[in-house]
Amino acid sequence: MNDSQALKSETNSLQSYIDSPDKQKQLYRRTLMIVVISQIFGGAGLAAGITVGALLAEDMLGSNSLAGVPAALFTLGSALAAWLVGRLSQRFGRRFGLATGFIAGGIGAIGVVMAATFDHIFLLFVSLFIYGAGTATNLQARYAGTDLATSTQRATAISIAMVSTTFGAVAGPNLVSIMGELATSIGVPALAGPFILAAVAYILAGFILLILLRPDPLIVAQAIADAKTMDNRKLADQKTKTTAIQKRGIVVGATIMVLTQIVMVAIMTMTPIHMQHHGHGLNQVGMVIGIHIGAMYLPSLVTGFLVDKVGRTVMAIASGVTLLSAGILAAFAPADSMLGLTTALALLGLGWNFGLISGTALIIDSTSPSTRAKTQGTVDVLIALAGASGGAMSGMVVAHSSYATLSLAGGILALLLVPVVVWSSRQVNHNE
Repeated sequence: MNDSQALKSETNSLQSYIDSPDKQKQLYRRTLMIVVISQIFGGAGLAAGITVGALLAEDMLGSNSLAGVPAALFTLGSALAAWLVGRLSQRFGRRFGLATGFIAGGIGAIGVVMAATFDHIFLLFVSLFIYGAGTATNLQARYAGTDLATSTQRATAISIAMVSTTFGAVAGPNLVSIMGELATSIGVPALAGPFILAAVAYILAGFILLILLRPDPLIVAQAIADAKTMDNRKLADQKTKTTAIQKRGIVVGATIMVLTQIVMVAIMTMTPIHMQHHGHGLNQVGMVIGIHIGAMYLPSLVTGFLVDKVGRTVMAIASGVTLLSAGILAAFAPADSMLGLTTALALLGLGWNFGLISGTALIIDSTSPSTRAKTQGTVDVLIALAGASGGAMSGMVVAHSSYATLSLAGGILALLLVPVVVWSSRQVNHNE
């Protein structure tokens, strides 16, 4: 009886949102606010692995040729988590899927701290893999704010979710020294300090979503879409054409995000090692990575507006050009130049930002609520695997060549975005 009453109450609640555009708008704004709060904590959590993951591995392994392994591990972990979170979200709603991912990431961060404390390499690798769940969830949370957005609000909704990550993500790297001192005071290696912050931040983000994200935006969006089913005959006439355009949008959106992820992760992963080998201290590394992460997220409001106004294609091309500029500057800037490295990493983050928001908007445009979370999870698996490849290869490239070679190769790879999006826009125009 209690279950029946609960189901009836939930059905009535959904119906009230289906019947009221005003309530839909209110829920859209409320969802964005909750996502913003969770992303602030999530940003602090992901910054730990980016800032000191490679340094911790180098310290424990005694070799910089494997310094890219942490990035590879937590991005591989994020690949599995993206798949799981996407399917959990599709079946049970965003609230359950995202909360599960963040809490798993927090557990992984605790494992990293324990591995560093006991100098246990195997535990480090396993924990970094689990820690990747937080990275995947932080990225997938950007979709939650778009479930109830209109087609002209989607990129802006993505940008609001992403820019909120900046507060935690920029603060995290700049707390390296403080967290290191805290870690040392309790008998934990200094480089594991940021992972203490990550554990607390990820778990808090998970509970915020689990408790506050009600009613679930994806479930409401599905109910609204079901209620607005069009005339079946009209849909049948347009089905083939629409499906072809949607599939192309998913492929192009995924390609944009995969290429930008490879380039960004590869160069970013090896920058702390490159800086340390040329006399820069942890505070300087933290500042450069903090500015890089800020550039990844802080411009999002402007980027989202531009993606909605000037188009997905234009901003995807801008991503390729910006990443090329970052690669060239990183390759040729003097190794002791803080200005050169800071500017290069800022451009790297900005190019990634352009690519992620334009690619994400294409994915959302090309999916319906009934399959959206599952498709988004699958695409994020590809993004995570791309990041894992970039992270793993970056250490080997630098060990056998140089940081400059890695940076130039990344910039040239980013240029592939231009023919991909040009081809796509021509195909869509031809079909129309």
